[in-house]
Amino acid sequence: QVQLVESGGGLVQAGGSLALSCAASGRTFSIYAMGWFRQAPGKEREFVATISWSGGRTFYADSVKGRFTISRDNVKNTVFLQMNSLKSEDTAIYYCAAQGKPSYIGSRISSRYDYWGPGTQVTVSS
Repeated sequence: QVQLVESGGGLVQAGGSLALSCAASGRTFSIYAMGWFRQAPGKEREFVATISWSGGRTFYADSVKGRFTISRDNVKNTVFLQMNSLKSEDTAIYYCAAQGKPSYIGSRISSRYDYWGPGTQVTVSS
């Protein structure tokens, strides 16, 4: 199994920046891709960004494209999410996820991810 733990959440003002990280442990050799999802109160979980572990291919939700950047450190088994120009609508619990199968790598669909972290709160004040 793979265990994921997010860190870096907090409170920032609109227009500010925040960096999240997610460290993976356990059967990390089985990771094919990692991604970030978020969920605001009363809303369903939505895709934010994903990156393939081997080739580093990235995909972003339209709502964050140009503002957020996902990256990874394969040696440290860590994925990062640099968030710039934050808006109040970015407020949510951010979850790190990992794909443990070689199919649908870099998917935007949450059900295709096998492992999840407990989440970290990001609050953007307006």
